[in-house]
Amino acid sequence: MTSVANIRPLIVIVGPTAVGKTALALRLADDLPVEVVSADSRQVYRYMDIGTAKPTVEERQRVRHHLVDIVDPDETFTLAQYQPLAYEAINDIQYRGHIPLLVGGTGLYVKAVLEGLSIPRVPPDQRLREQLYAEAEAKGYEELHRRLKELDPVAAERIDARNVRRVVRALEVCYRMGKPISSLQEARPPPYSVLTIGLTMPRPLLYQRIDQRVERMLAAGLVEEVRSLVRRGYGYELPSMSGLGYRQIGMYLRGEVTLEEAVALIKRHTRRFVRHQANWFRGDDPTIVWFDASNDIYAAVLAKIKDFLGSREK
Repeated sequence: MTSVANIRPLIVIVGPTAVGKTALALRLADDLPVEVVSADSRQVYRYMDIGTAKPTVEERQRVRHHLVDIVDPDETFTLAQYQPLAYEAINDIQYRGHIPLLVGGTGLYVKAVLEGLSIPRVPPDQRLREQLYAEAEAKGYEELHRRLKELDPVAAERIDARNVRRVVRALEVCYRMGKPISSLQEARPPPYSVLTIGLTMPRPLLYQRIDQRVERMLAAGLVEEVRSLVRRGYGYELPSMSGLGYRQIGMYLRGEVTLEEAVALIKRHTRRFVRHQANWFRGDDPTIVWFDASNDIYAAVLAKIKDFLGSREK
C-alpha cells in the first residue's frame, strides 16, 4: 500500500473573481517553493491581459506560471485540451521538487483535474455548432438549455443556461456520440495529496472589489486592448471575445452602447458570474478549507499549508 508521504502534494486555491487568489499565490512564493498552474479559462489566450486580470510579466518572473498565454484568441481550446496539460505541468513541478499551486476560478477546470474526469474527445463539428448558435440567437438560450435538459438532465443541472458555449458543446457531444455527455464523464482521481484552500468574502465587499477592479482595467487600457485585438484580426464573434469585459467593450466600440453603459454591464455581469461560481465552490464543501479574505489570513493559510506538508512526512 502506498503511504501518504509517497503521494505527491497539490495545493489548490479557489474562490470567486476578485477575492485575491493571485495575490495569495504570489505571497506564498516568498515562503514556499511553489509554482502556479492556472485554472482560468480566459488566461490561456495570448494578447488578452487586462480583461482577464492575467498576472503581470513581473509577477510571472517572480513566480513561474503554467498554462497562461498558450493559445491565440482564434484557436479552439477545450477542457479536453486543458486537463492533460494541467497534469503535465503539475507532474513536472512535483518532479523538480517544487509545490504546484492550482489557482483559478474556472470551476470545471478545477473539477476536471481533482476528480480526474474522463472527458469525451469529440472533435468540434463547426456546422452543427453554427446551427445551434443560430437557434440560440433566434429562440433564446433558454430553449437550447431546455433541449439539453431533455437529452441529458444531469448535464443540464450542472450547466448554467446562460453559458451558451457549454450548452452547445454538451448538445454536440449528445448528437455525435448518441449518448449523454454526463454518462461519458467518468472520474478517476489522480494520485495527489490535495489541500484545497477556499477564499471567501462578504458579498458587499466583494462587489466593491469587483467595481474597483473594473475601473483599474479601464485605467490600464482595456478599451485599447480590445481595439488592438480587433486590429489583429480577432473578430467579436470568437468565443475568446465573449468573455467578461471583452464582449461589453466590443459593444461600445461598435457603437451599440456608451462607454458608461458598457462599464455598468461589465460590473453587473461580473457580479452575476460570481453567483454562478458559488455553485462550483460551495461553502459547505467539506473538502475545502475556507478563509475569509476580508481579513489578513496569510499567517493562518501558511500555517495550514505547512501543517499539511508536515503531516505527509510523518
